[in-house]
Amino acid sequence: MINDDNIIKQLEERLSTFKLNPKLQNIGLVEKNTDGVIIVSGLSKAFMGELVSFPDGTEGMILNLDEDYVSVILLGKGDNIREGDTVKTTGRLLSINASEDLLGRVVNPLGEPLDAKPRIKKGKSMPLEKIAAGVVQREPVNSPLKTGIKAIDSMIPIGRGQRELIIGDRGLGKTAIAIDTIINQTVNRTKGQKPVICIYVAIGQKQSRVAQIIDKLTDKKAIDFTIVVNASASDSAALQYLAPYAGSAIGEYFMEKGQDVLIVYDDLTKHAWAYREVSLVLKRPAGREAYPGDIFYLHSRLLERAVKLNKQNGGGSITALPIIETQANDMSAYIPTNVISITDGQIYLQGDLFNAGIRPAVNVGSSVSRVGGSAQTPAIKSISGKMRLEIAQYNDLAAFAQFGSELDQATMNQLERGKRTIEILKQPQYEPLSESYEYLSIWAVTNGFLDDIPVDSVQKFEKEYHQYMKLNHKKIVESLLSGDKPSEDTLKQMQKATQEFKKGFSS
Repeated sequence: MINDDNIIKQLEERLSTFKLNPKLQNIGLVEKNTDGVIIVSGLSKAFMGELVSFPDGTEGMILNLDEDYVSVILLGKGDNIREGDTVKTTGRLLSINASEDLLGRVVNPLGEPLDAKPRIKKGKSMPLEKIAAGVVQREPVNSPLKTGIKAIDSMIPIGRGQRELIIGDRGLGKTAIAIDTIINQTVNRTKGQKPVICIYVAIGQKQSRVAQIIDKLTDKKAIDFTIVVNASASDSAALQYLAPYAGSAIGEYFMEKGQDVLIVYDDLTKHAWAYREVSLVLKRPAGREAYPGDIFYLHSRLLERAVKLNKQNGGGSITALPIIETQANDMSAYIPTNVISITDGQIYLQGDLFNAGIRPAVNVGSSVSRVGGSAQTPAIKSISGKMRLEIAQYNDLAAFAQFGSELDQATMNQLERGKRTIEILKQPQYEPLSESYEYLSIWAVTNGFLDDIPVDSVQKFEKEYHQYMKLNHKKIVESLLSGDKPSEDTLKQMQKATQEFKKGFSS
């Protein structure tokens, strides 16, 4: 006989043995699809940053958690996603497969190949978002990362594990400096030094421009140790937002193996634009210049992952070269000031210098490296201080001399020396120099060997001087490669060799 008591008893027994099916709880429904952002209901167990899958195989990432809905940004086109479609959580965070097979490859932020080669299946799954190494795991930056550019290696040195911002208006050669630095790492490989793995992250660039960069890296035999992560201007804002984190995740794979890594983010201005676009579609409150309130955190959590690990943690490093594009030399804009405050210095490129024919157009006065001499070899350190002082004095005197007043001989000599110093720092694109030749050029100009050479013949003098030393004084050139401060005997030999060369040089 069934009565009320029996029904209640049976219900209690069933409830005590009832087990939740997580699969049923983790299935939601598409409510709305607007501008690549999907509003989904029913995902009560979803977490921030989790990957979800749609019926057509497209994946998305949860970027907003509301009381009744979650907002998902698509990682594919998602043209076939309709209202009412089911959405399943995966329980996974977004990650990328990283391995040595990535070297020489071009991939998108999801690790999918863009170079018509097979997909990389083997490797370690590295999360795109990761908390940066703590203070205890780090050590001070103490070894140089050579760019091969005289002006930078001597006055704005970059160390392994540093974050050095490259900033300036459009078309002043910011990318050229970064690509020269990557090309220069081929020198380290030929000299048996610890090699550097390079990662070039292209954010919102034209496909043709990225193709030109890849061609140049191939020509210079630098592509074999370089990985290109590309989220072009035609890709979704979501992919552009993820690109630098994908580059950083790949870099961490190599760093954990004790290797040194260089990552170029080209550029973080477009990255901020992409995140602003995503945030506005997610209906996050807009602040200054329509950027969301967490725009600083966007870049700080990325650049903090650049680190020099101590020996107990493998001794690897990630060096970051973020690029920021300014408008009309305005370094005080919102995104530039944010990134300046996160980085360890900046290389500032100025339009006036570029138009005056000074390439690279580095403004030495506004550029700074907060690591300084710790990122220089003793050889370069011994001559760079004098050159920086001479350039500063020249800039002050040149401004004064414009008024046309009569100058004494000592001042005239300083001006002439300054002109030749500026001239010797000019350097063609894609032609980085080894430390030996950087030292020879700077040593020659700061010691007055170019004072009687016409300014328009300085470049010719430098080229022939390098060739002469390479052919006739190979031992001196090789001894300078060590980075040690030259001995008195070596300096005397250099002085004698330079004077001999000057006798035969015709300007």
